[in-house]
Parts: sequence; C-alpha cells; structure tokens
Amino acid sequence: MLKYLRLILLPFSFIYGLITTIRNYLYDKGLLKSVSFDIPVISVGNLAVGGSGKTPATEYLVNLLSTYKIAILSRGYGRKTNGFILADEHATAATIGDEPMQYYHKFKQVTVAVCEDRIKGISLLQEKHDIILLDDAFQHRKVKPGFSILLFEFDRLSRFQFMLPAGNLRETFDGVTRADSVLVTKCPPLSSLNLKLAVSHKFELASNQNLAFAGIAYEKPIHLFNKDVYDKSIGGEVFLLTAIANSNPLVEYLNKFPVNLHHFKYADHHNFTLNEINRLVKAFEQNPAQEKIIITTEKDAQRLLNNNLRDLLLNLPVYYLPISMVVQEEDKQTFDQKILNYVASFRRFS
Repeated sequence: MLKYLRLILLPFSFIYGLITTIRNYLYDKGLLKSVSFDIPVISVGNLAVGGSGKTPATEYLVNLLSTYKIAILSRGYGRKTNGFILADEHATAATIGDEPMQYYHKFKQVTVAVCEDRIKGISLLQEKHDIILLDDAFQHRKVKPGFSILLFEFDRLSRFQFMLPAGNLRETFDGVTRADSVLVTKCPPLSSLNLKLAVSHKFELASNQNLAFAGIAYEKPIHLFNKDVYDKSIGGEVFLLTAIANSNPLVEYLNKFPVNLHHFKYADHHNFTLNEINRLVKAFEQNPAQEKIIITTEKDAQRLLNNNLRDLLLNLPVYYLPISMVVQEEDKQTFDQKILNYVASFRRFS
C-alpha cells in the first residue's frame, strides 16, 4: 500500500524538490538575502523530517560549550502559541514545545526561547549571550549561521529516500554542501574502516568540511515526578509509551533486557489524550505481574506533565529514559575542536 501511495505522491515530490532547489539557488546567489549576526550562531539540523537526533546533538553542544553563556532558540514545534517566548517556571509543552521544555528542565544555566521568526529571536537574545544554538534550523535560510551541523541517521543512509510528500526529505542531498560538519547519528559500533569509507563516499565533502560518527548512550531511567533514579536492572513487564519519529533503537535497547514489552506507539510530537493515557494505565493495572514499570522518552515526558495527565500517572512507577549522543573516539577531537575553534576565533572572544 505504501509503495502505491508513494507512486501517487511522486509528482508532488518532484514539484516540491524543484521549489526547494530554486529557493536554495536564490539564497546561494544572494538574490534572496540571509542575515548574519555579530555573535556565534550554530545551527543543528537535518535534511530529513524527524528522527536524526537533533535534541541529543544540541545537548552535546551545551555540554561542550559550557563555559559560555548559551541561548537555545527553537521554533517550538507543536506549541499552541505564537511569537517570542522565553522559557520560565510557567512554561509547558503546550506553550513552548516538548523539546524546548526538555532543554529548560535539563540545563538551568541555559536560556531557552522559542520564536518562529529566527531573526527576531536572535536579535532579542544576542546582547546577553555569547552563543546562540539554533535547533532544527538548517532550512531556515533567512538566517546565515556561522557554523552549521547537519545530521544524518545511519540506518537511513543505506536506503533510497524520496522528497516530501512521498518521502521524508526536506530538500535534495545537495544541501550537504552548506554544512561545516556532517554528523552521522545512531551508529552501531563501527569497527570496520570499509563501512565508514562506504558511508563517507555518499557525501563527497569538501576539504573544509568534516565527517563524524556518533552513537546513542542510554542512561538509567528517572522517575517522572520525584526524579529518583531507577537503580534496579530493567526487567519484567515494561509498558513503553512513545511519540517520537523513530522508536526502533529504543525498542532494540529494551529488548536486550529480560522484558515483556507492551508498546503504546504514537506519531512524532503527538499530544496524548486522557483516553490514551487511561488505556495505558488500565493495561498496566490489569497486568498481574509483580515486576512492572512504565517507561517513556525524555521528550515525551514533557507532555505528560500536563495537570490532567499528571493526575492519572501520579501514583504509578513512570520513568523516562534519558539518552546522550556519544561521538566516536576517533572522530571526537576533530569534531569538537572545529566547533571550539569557530567560537574561540570569533571576534567577540578574540
């Protein structure tokens, strides 16, 4: 069925690809103007819709650049508000989006803001910050970042990808030429040099661009409400709640443990309803096992803090599973240093 649907949508993908190619050409030639700023601006983005690991990559940059005063600027995908909003104690996933809420809860020393107009957002943040991190902004050509990191999910590189709407590419593969660093994420341990070379040949990067490979590290589950760390080994009945673009790596990770997995799976950024959470709670409570736990992702956890949903889950063992991005050892120094050199050589810090 999916095959036939893609065939139907292919003409629209051709039109979409043509429009994005013309748009990029106009920006590249200066016929459409990009605005640059007197502050280091680092963009994290991808060519495909969802699932490439932009949030862990942004968190990696926060830790790498921790000696600077950082602001993270996102458009706040899925929020029910408009305009420029600074995250504060009154913010929710509904007002600023789930990913900005995750940043806000995780990094108290970092300013988190949302604005669909990135030029306006940077203008309001630049005076009081050393660095602006743009989350999911590779296609936002109105801003010219000083440094662009482009992410590709490892598994998708081995498959042919279509343009939207038949596939999930936002623009053609030629967009890679705008990246300063290309980061292949969610990699298995790459012990084979031939495998890395095969992947690198797909990009044909210029001498001023670098390529790095990164994997995922899963941390210990953290209780949704009291923040206690789950100090036992995961086992028994696991009720998994996800609304992310690609839950396969998480499922594969959990299946390494002696678990019986019950997966409640929804579309990326899905706003959970009372009925959906009630179904999860009912399934959990009706299961007779003594050893059972509810696990969700850190991003999805932000949408469970809504007061109505919170009341349903308050007395249950609900944990979120944090993840971090781990750049492979042979690539880490070059990847990190290229970013650090960009920031350090910027004239405000020179």
